[in-house]
Amino acid sequence: MLTRTVPVWVLIIAVLVALGIGSFGGILAYTYLVGGSGEASRDVSADGSDTSTAPGAIPFVLSPENSEVSFTLLEDLRGVRTTVVGTTDQVGGTIAVDLENPQNSSVGPIEINLRTLETNNEFRNRAIRAEILESSRDEYEFTTFTPTAINGLPEHVSVGETFTFTVTGDLPIRQITNSVTFDVTVTLMSETELIGSAEATVLRSAYDLQIPSAPGVANVTDDVLLRIQFTATAQAPAAD
Repeated sequence: MLTRTVPVWVLIIAVLVALGIGSFGGILAYTYLVGGSGEASRDVSADGSDTSTAPGAIPFVLSPENSEVSFTLLEDLRGVRTTVVGTTDQVGGTIAVDLENPQNSSVGPIEINLRTLETNNEFRNRAIRAEILESSRDEYEFTTFTPTAINGLPEHVSVGETFTFTVTGDLPIRQITNSVTFDVTVTLMSETELIGSAEATVLRSAYDLQIPSAPGVANVTDDVLLRIQFTATAQAPAAD
């Protein structure tokens, strides 16, 4: 007689139903298991290669060790208004800075691993990966912000100076892509290092990001603040 191995998640759901927790308990078990561990399948791209870099511009490569992407929103959690923050250091990309003519500077594509976003609640993390961003699926693990316009770059910049500008670009999440504008603040710490941040507010509804039913969770805001804090270092010239 042939035997067939039953997946562990099927057994867990069966036990929940048998205990009287019922279909809702099955849904929670499904979310927990499908959400996975949040382990990245690969590192983000941060090689600094960008064919659109203007001659004379220096590529500054984002350092994942000193950079972070976050989202912030509000929800009612067991009757208490709560600020939810999710973060990941899995972000990579390049900023090309022309020190002689800053208006020729550019921002390359910025890649973010959505699967590695974490909040202070493991079940919420798994719900994000399984049902909201669906980043447990390979095709939705990463998103890449692709700039289409930069406005407000200064005419001059010197070491120690802070300047601001805006970057507009295409940001896809799952199968929906929207144009998003980030307000960017950058400080040139030295000729080989810059630090900065970028912020934008997007709407969950614009990406059709639905919050699954969960006990004690209600009134999740539609507005979501996206923030990138970064340190970037100048890429050494390629050897001849």
